[in-house]
Amino acid sequence: MANLEILVSELPTLIQSLKLNIGDSNQIMEQIILINNVQEQLRNLKKLIAQEFKFDNINNSAIATLPRISTATSFFIPCVELVDSAIAEKFGNSKTKISLTDLQSKIDGWIEWGYFLQAIATDILSDVQLVNQINSDINHLSLSANFQVIAESLKINLYLENSHLLEHQIQNISNSQNELLQLQQKLNYIFNTIKNSRSLLNILLGVSAFCGKSGFVLEWLDDDHELIISSDGKFQELTDILNDCDFFQEQIVALIIQADTLREQAEQALKKIKQESSKEAIISQHVEIVPSSTQKIVRSALLIASSLLILGFGSWKIQEQSLSLTQEGSAIVKFKSAQKLGMEAASLVQKPPHPLKVWQQAQNKWYQAIILLDSIPNETSVYDQANKKLAYYRINYKFISQRVLIEKKALANLESAQKLAIEANLFGQNSSHSLLIRQQAQDKWQQAINLLETIPESTSISIQAKETLTIYKTNYAAISQISR
Repeated sequence: MANLEILVSELPTLIQSLKLNIGDSNQIMEQIILINNVQEQLRNLKKLIAQEFKFDNINNSAIATLPRISTATSFFIPCVELVDSAIAEKFGNSKTKISLTDLQSKIDGWIEWGYFLQAIATDILSDVQLVNQINSDINHLSLSANFQVIAESLKINLYLENSHLLEHQIQNISNSQNELLQLQQKLNYIFNTIKNSRSLLNILLGVSAFCGKSGFVLEWLDDDHELIISSDGKFQELTDILNDCDFFQEQIVALIIQADTLREQAEQALKKIKQESSKEAIISQHVEIVPSSTQKIVRSALLIASSLLILGFGSWKIQEQSLSLTQEGSAIVKFKSAQKLGMEAASLVQKPPHPLKVWQQAQNKWYQAIILLDSIPNETSVYDQANKKLAYYRINYKFISQRVLIEKKALANLESAQKLAIEANLFGQNSSHSLLIRQQAQDKWQQAINLLETIPESTSISIQAKETLTIYKTNYAAISQISR
């Protein structure tokens, strides 16, 4: 009995080590050995329990107290680090006595978890490409850290009166824009890989790209068979990572718009400085020399002769130049109008969430700006600038359009939920209705609840949806009680 109590007291430390740190291949090999040793100790514990049953005729005796993790945020176990509530189920729910029968069942679960980790480790080590990709990810910042670095780089005050510093800032903003586009592509890869992959190894690749240098640890499978990982001391389910991806997607779009606005302001300020410098140079260099009367006569004669010579050959040039000037002027007007629309659109969507109408207004302005920029001919002086802005504006338009769709979907779900609630109320107004009618009302409440739960927190109706959800859940519970 003494040996059994000692092993039981050591269980929290033992089970804490049943995890797999995804990183260097040599470390993975070492962890396989460690997991195997833990499993061996758990098997020994099972043998001791079996002996207690056999020799002392113990049946469901609560002789051993197993310290477990509470459902609070964290609970301190002596000689064991703080453990998050996300993996509380790995140990138990509270500090209470546990029967040996229940303990046997838990030991079986822990041993199975060890087999699962060993299988994952073996699969990883047998896939050279996967190992190389994980090793590559470890050399890069996590997605969160990468985002923070770019966000900090865009917290700048423009030097609106210094052309050299402005040019340097424009280059830095351009670099940040390129980094944002790369981060956006990485984010799409992570989200699609985790959400759509059926292979756990592919999912782990997505998680590896998300965590980067921070690395991650496979901690546990919860009751819903949701994989729980930890990174930088934070415990998350895969669903939480997907939610983080949604959050960063919105934040990246906001940064893209912020960077675009900063760059436009910097470029306009730089252009203004250069124009003023040109005017000053012309004024300082202009010296009017009054020619003598003889020089005036000679010059006039030469001018008349020259005009007569080119009159017959170059009249068609005048028309061509006039047309070119008209095209150039039109292109400049379009470019300036597109810039104005872009800045208005960017200003509209600052500090979300916004109602659907605001997102649609911004979407329309980006669209109009794109049409203007796309119509600028390549022979004009502003074509290159227009082409660069066109690429950014199309990205902005794409993501604003996604926000419009998200907001529309959220509104549609809210309206559908409200309609279902009305129908459920009609069905359930009289408690004397048949069981079938009450079940139909219950189903409609459940459908309404499901719709409300799909509404993202990033939408403008999120608060309303949460408040409505509380009411609907209360109604569902009430009618469920009647239907029993």
